[in-house]
Amino acid sequence: MLNALEVVTTVVVGVMVGVEFSVAFVMNRIFKALPEDGGLLARAHGGRMLGALMPFWYIGSLLLVAAWAVAGWGQGGAGLVVTAGALLVVSVLMSVLLLVPINNRSKTWTPDNRPADWKEQSDRWDRYHYARVAVIVGAFALLAAALA
Repeated sequence: MLNALEVVTTVVVGVMVGVEFSVAFVMNRIFKALPEDGGLLARAHGGRMLGALMPFWYIGSLLLVAAWAVAGWGQGGAGLVVTAGALLVVSVLMSVLLLVPINNRSKTWTPDNRPADWKEQSDRWDRYHYARVAVIVGAFALLAAALA
């Protein structure tokens, strides 16, 4: 049973990392290259769609890692799992404190109501997101190491 939990947790966190990596290094670059207001509208739609999904994915990942840490306590790799969990806590805090406030504003933006500094706010979100991606990549690497 523990083996199944380890694999499911690693896959769930890994897919989350892949989605967030794609947003950071693929999708946002595509959005910036869209003509006229296409990028603004794409980011707003992405903010609504992923903004509704990601809280469950982040918290679910954290709960899976916590379950793995408890179930595997005293076994090899437990310290790696606990450290991965701590990194996921950091990523949740980063999300709530830094990224969500910007996302909550930007998901309502249209060409008619966007603030004058919308590009600066989007760039700030991107910088915070790069840092969050680094944190969750670290968590995923620790889980993969613990699995091995």
